[in-house]
Amino acid sequence: MPEENQNNIADQAQAPQQQILIQKIYTRDISFETPNSPHIFTENIETQMKVDLNTQVNVLDEQGVFEVVLVVTVTAEAGEEKTVFLVEVNQAGIFTIQGFDKEQLDHILATYCPNLLFPYARETVSELVSKGGFPQLVLQPVNFDAMYAQHLQAQQQEPGATPQTH
Repeated sequence: MPEENQNNIADQAQAPQQQILIQKIYTRDISFETPNSPHIFTENIETQMKVDLNTQVNVLDEQGVFEVVLVVTVTAEAGEEKTVFLVEVNQAGIFTIQGFDKEQLDHILATYCPNLLFPYARETVSELVSKGGFPQLVLQPVNFDAMYAQHLQAQQQEPGATPQTH
């Protein structure tokens, strides 16, 4: 075997192995409220939906184990001050992520992990709304990559922000 090939094999053996493992997916917290029931069911009202998405990342250990929590909050309102229902689901997962640089790791935690959690949260929201006596609510797909890009752009445009180096 030529010496050049042996060096390449040795370099590959020393390079950190990239891996993403799902350890656990679970519902961390659920809340459903209908503050104006039962009267809300006797009225013919038009509702506006507001959907908020947030993610939280907790480092569980320095070996690359993270908890990612996707918080989905849906508020249905009739008019300015009448809440029809409010549902919040904290869908969480424990992930082992190793062999990535900081920029890649940030991207994975902000996009890949929430993408895996979202279908579970969407199903839970739909079930809660239906069991609460309302028509089925199916949340539309979310582009977490676009949300992350907007977040990075907003960070760069903040006054006094310094460019991040990785």
